[in-house]
Amino acid sequence: MDRSTLQIGELATRSGVSVDTVRYYERRQLITRAVRSNAGYRIFPVETVERIRFIKQAQELGFSLDDIRELLTDSDGEAECRRVRDILREKLTELDKRLKMMREFRRTVARNLASCERELNEHGQEAQCPVVINIERAGGGGGGGQTQKAVGKETNNDA
Repeated sequence: MDRSTLQIGELATRSGVSVDTVRYYERRQLITRAVRSNAGYRIFPVETVERIRFIKQAQELGFSLDDIRELLTDSDGEAECRRVRDILREKLTELDKRLKMMREFRRTVARNLASCERELNEHGQEAQCPVVINIERAGGGGGGGQTQKAVGKETNNDA
């Protein structure tokens, strides 16, 4: 084997992924299908290391494997740039929605924290956690999102 090719184990090690991940990417057509050596080993071009690293970095940024496949599709110039722009625009919209939900959840957590602090300051050893009480009132904690809203609203009444 020459320096321009790697067996699957070496490729996985250099890329920082498992052999199973390399096989999965191959099945998903994210990397070029390996050729087989005379002994039956999968042989990949050394450039595959950078491609796998790109895939992992894109995943860490929140791109799905389908998005990544789109990013890796061969094309040039304007068409490629438009395709990437559209994917990024979609991703930005998704991130904005998630950020909004996180901000709302943070406000609820902050209100609940303030309610707990107030209860501890006012009642010390006799304190009863208002968050737990509100969850129990809202139906024993089985209400999912409804419980969060009830906790946020009811803890505001503790002021």
